[in-house]
Amino acid sequence: MTTTIQVTEDLQRALTNRKIHDSETYEEIIWDLMEDTMEINEETKKDIEKSREEIRQGKVHTLAEVKKKLCLK
Repeated sequence: MTTTIQVTEDLQRALTNRKIHDSETYEEIIWDLMEDTMEINEETKKDIEKSREEIRQGKVHTLAEVKKKLCLK
């Protein structure tokens, strides 16, 4: 279902200024803004904790190490 909302001209200008490209819709901008306040799901929380544990255990490589191993500058 699609609906229409009313916004002030100031808000419309602010949303327009946030556009990354001209074809971006106001809906896309609003979803992007809302994403920062949305709760992450349980699977993502587990993945984050797993990654933190790997960091604590030293199971990480710096970008410099990876570049050296791959013979990149």
